[in-house]
Amino acid sequence: MAGPMRIPGFRAADTEAEPAAGPPPVTVTPFNRWVIVVGGAVFALEMALSTRYGFHRDELYFLDCARHLQASYVDQPVLTPLLAWVSLKLFGVSLPGLRVWPALAAWGTVLVAGLIAREFGGGRRAQLLAAIAATMPALLAIDHQFGPTAFDTLAWAGLALVVARIGRTGDTRWWLVGGVVLGLGLANKHSVGFFGLAMFIGVLLSGGRRLVLNRWFAAGFVIAALFTIPDIWWQATHDWATIAMTQRLNQENGGLGNIPSWIIGQLIMSAIVLVPVWLIGLRWLWRSGRPLWKALAWAYGLLFVFFMLTSGSKIYYLAGAYIFLLAAGAVAIDGWLAARPARFRRLLVVTGITVVVALPLTLPVLPASDVGWTYAVNQQSGESIGWPQLVSTVRGVWRSLPARQRANAVIFTGDYGEAGAVNELGRGIGLPTAVSGHNTLWWWGPGHPHATTVVAVAPGPMDVTGYGAYLRQFFTSVRVAATLSNPYGIHNQEWGGHVYVCTGPRHPWAAMWPRLRHYD
Repeated sequence: MAGPMRIPGFRAADTEAEPAAGPPPVTVTPFNRWVIVVGGAVFALEMALSTRYGFHRDELYFLDCARHLQASYVDQPVLTPLLAWVSLKLFGVSLPGLRVWPALAAWGTVLVAGLIAREFGGGRRAQLLAAIAATMPALLAIDHQFGPTAFDTLAWAGLALVVARIGRTGDTRWWLVGGVVLGLGLANKHSVGFFGLAMFIGVLLSGGRRLVLNRWFAAGFVIAALFTIPDIWWQATHDWATIAMTQRLNQENGGLGNIPSWIIGQLIMSAIVLVPVWLIGLRWLWRSGRPLWKALAWAYGLLFVFFMLTSGSKIYYLAGAYIFLLAAGAVAIDGWLAARPARFRRLLVVTGITVVVALPLTLPVLPASDVGWTYAVNQQSGESIGWPQLVSTVRGVWRSLPARQRANAVIFTGDYGEAGAVNELGRGIGLPTAVSGHNTLWWWGPGHPHATTVVAVAPGPMDVTGYGAYLRQFFTSVRVAATLSNPYGIHNQEWGGHVYVCTGPRHPWAAMWPRLRHYD
């Protein structure tokens, strides 16, 4: 990647879109191989901690989705469940086998951060700083857990790398690669599409129309669109379920009341000491004189406002943008660092200290019994505790039913995490497949359509209240059979929940199923 891609049979005029009087050419230096080492260290750290605590509720759900492979799902396209399916085939139900994918994504994201800095004209020191900065607390937390956000961050970084390269070389044939990156990203999560749209608007606002209004960009767009066909087909045949879910989530997570959380959240995405670095990078991109590089700054600003208003409590939605902002900042301050070598060493030391201080909030480094205080900031660790105990409790209630009653019974859960726990951790111990009205699971049906007994599993008061009264809308008899807890005393979403035995259905179980759906 030392220079423009050359394809025989095409003239330079077909690909060089920047005016001759544009900014001076950018000198590209050799790639710093220490960037690979930094990425490898992050991979090793993530894998070393991969077995701590247990599965997260979302991971259990993705494993459940992997056993029901389909074109798309209510809450994400197919890529994440497909990777979970591969893990099941290779490793079975295994934490390291599942979490190797986000760990590899973390390695890739760090590598791409160094490459972005190189495209911006950064030398070996800037590339290394960009890679180290990419190991920010947000990346460590996101890429510890298997899920679409880990791959989404990599997709944002990969698309930014393509944009940076086209911005440097003017070679618009790279939009073909951009189309593949964007397409894979869209097959994983829809948010990278907003990033692509924001960049397109940013290019138009920056005066770079010729860089996007050409056949190569159109071809890249078509490539990306092809990846979305399974998702769009599934949505069209399932009442556009993702749109319905998104509207529900925006009502819960958006609004003016969540703006302070959003702003503060963006300041803690990277190590605190690196906030000035990405702010400098944002300014550097804005003043770069290159429309595509300036478009990255536009994209950040547009999406900052958009996500702040629509999903402010989901502070990680913009995490992928900080990869290219930190890379730009590393290039921008490289001269200042070069003036006094001690500055670089001090910056690395302070960055390391802030990352280490944040580790209890981002990775499972504490004893399980001590993570309760971290729950208010990051629920990831707390929601990885107590699932084997939940399955054991459900099994005890199920086995307490007479055999004739069990023959006409189903296990129904309040959310997909509980269903995933029963279906994955309870596999092979005599439990039937659990059903749920939550998101995609509702589309898989009610299980036994003529069930007369329902063992209902409900989360605790942190998540829902009045679940017993809710069940009495559907059954004449609802009794609490067990209470959920965990051996570490962590008050997570399941703590204080109940397992109910429900009998006397007011209508046939299959007839009540449409009323049990909920998207959130």
